Amino acid sequence: MTSQTQDRARLLELIRELAVVRGRVTLSSGQEADYYIDLRRITLHHEAAPLVGRVMLALLDEAGIGAEAVGGLTMGADPVGTAMLHEAGRQGRALDAFVVRKAQKSYGMGRQVEGPAVQGRPVVVLEDTSTTGGSALTAVEGVRAAGGDVRAVAVIVDRDTGAAERIEAEAGVRYLYAFGKDEIGLD
Repeated sequence: MTSQTQDRARLLELIRELAVVRGRVTLSSGQEADYYIDLRRITLHHEAAPLVGRVMLALLDEAGIGAEAVGGLTMGADPVGTAMLHEAGRQGRALDAFVVRKAQKSYGMGRQVEGPAVQGRPVVVLEDTSTTGGSALTAVEGVRAAGGDVRAVAVIVDRDTGAAERIEAEAGVRYLYAFGKDEIGLD
């Protein structure tokens, strides 16, 4: 078993163990579900965060997506981008991270996209998980307004609730995910 296969297997195990919460919940999209995938329990976990970085970098590599920076709408995407930034650095690769605010600031420099500039650079928009694709689309819009060349949207877990189709149709970019809900056992 390769280290990449081991990384995926261990991350999946941790997601099943730590992130899946069963019970009726209202999602950020307003939709209701019988389970919640709390990926902050993974992306902010001492063992899982480095695995997130390795698995997500490998996902982009396997898809042939080159990026100079990764990030997304603040909160869900922040630790994913940070994990990827640190893993890329460990591998001797240059990869910046950025944060997208829901709206442009009305003070300071008035930016919506924070961190190293994305203008003219190939970037990937991240999210921990997506239901409708709304957060990722908000991030894509903000990054494009800042001059970034969005190559793809990548998430850790796809809930299989239409986000992929919506993002590909509305943003015109590929939608990648490390794990589907079937792999997590949420069929």
